[in-house]
Amino acid sequence: MTIIRTVEELRALYGETSEASVAKVTTALTADYLRMIEASPFAALATVGPEGLDCSPRGDERSVVRVADDRTVLVPDWRGNNRVDSLANIIRDPRVALLFLIPGSNTTIRINGRAVVSIDPALVESFEVDGRHPRSVIVVTVEEVYFQCARALLRSQLWNPERFADPQSLPTPGALLKSAKADFNKNAYDREWPGRAAKTMW
Repeated sequence: MTIIRTVEELRALYGETSEASVAKVTTALTADYLRMIEASPFAALATVGPEGLDCSPRGDERSVVRVADDRTVLVPDWRGNNRVDSLANIIRDPRVALLFLIPGSNTTIRINGRAVVSIDPALVESFEVDGRHPRSVIVVTVEEVYFQCARALLRSQLWNPERFADPQSLPTPGALLKSAKADFNKNAYDREWPGRAAKTMW
């Protein structure tokens, strides 16, 4: 196997960066970047900590984040599995990245920045949904924001319903759990999960 071991070798292989690839990067949210982010109900949040890297999905029925100002976005931490991998990483290393997806659009938006985990009562309560609140809010200070060209989504045909996987052809969550823990009751998990999720969405 031939391995690239220096940045110089990498640059020689890939060549010069295009003008647009550099020009698109800003240190604050422009009006158009703000519009794109507010249209996104889903983002992947990447963090880093002493144990390694983590990338977790974040989603909401509205915009997945709230834009506080042109340098700050707020991510409510809604109900999950209580592993708190992302939050534990942020507490120990504030560097974060967000990748936003917008259903139907092949353009993705990326934010790199630094974050803190806030439990300020007024902030947490401001995200109320049906009388429930997130336990905390991730406050991200934007250092870079830019869009990613559409090639990856075009190649994958991510939004093409003709390419959607048939859920019946895939392992269920219970089966995935059983593959990691042989004595896990996959049938009970799969049977109970829809009702449990409906009651604990927020």
